[in-house]
Amino acid sequence: MKKVELLNLKGEKVKDINLNEEIFGITPNKNVLTDAIILSMASLRQGTHKTKTRSEVSGGGRKPYRQKGTGNARQGTIRAPHYRGGGVVFGVTPRSYSFKMNKKERGLAIRSALTEKVKNKELVVVDSLPFKEIKTKEMVKVLNNLNTKKALIVLSEKNLNVQASARNIENVKTTLVNTINVFDLLKYDNLVVTEDAIKK
Repeated sequence: MKKVELLNLKGEKVKDINLNEEIFGITPNKNVLTDAIILSMASLRQGTHKTKTRSEVSGGGRKPYRQKGTGNARQGTIRAPHYRGGGVVFGVTPRSYSFKMNKKERGLAIRSALTEKVKNKELVVVDSLPFKEIKTKEMVKVLNNLNTKKALIVLSEKNLNVQASARNIENVKTTLVNTINVFDLLKYDNLVVTEDAIKK
């Protein structure tokens, strides 16, 4: 069974705790991890891009010149794609870039990312984060004691003092154990988790 050190806020070892092998000790699936990251990034895209077709461009309501007798090619409107100011052929239209990913695949991707964190020794488990007030300075001090800079802090439940204390620190984000995602797990160098969150 995998073990990891449990630290206090001073960065001192308190004891060793066991990790669930089914979550932190699987064989990482790189393909599913890649799909999960692509899905996360694709879902962030707004997809509000839009170009106008010839029917949507303003103007061009009348025939520019008569059908026959001019020696020119026949034209129905000056808003055709080959005219300057005309519509766009096969232009982009609003769309969603997200795609479907099975629930089991999502779970496998998160377990794979957590296993990678343990394997690379990027998982830091603290006994608790007992912040009595909102204090960014204290959070910076704790992170320095834990020797972490770019960190994702995972809590077992909402804690306004901890979340607000970390809010203004660059490259630090707080999240709840039931809202973690693969993109954040891999984006941040270290994963700081409370003992309660590890159990949950």
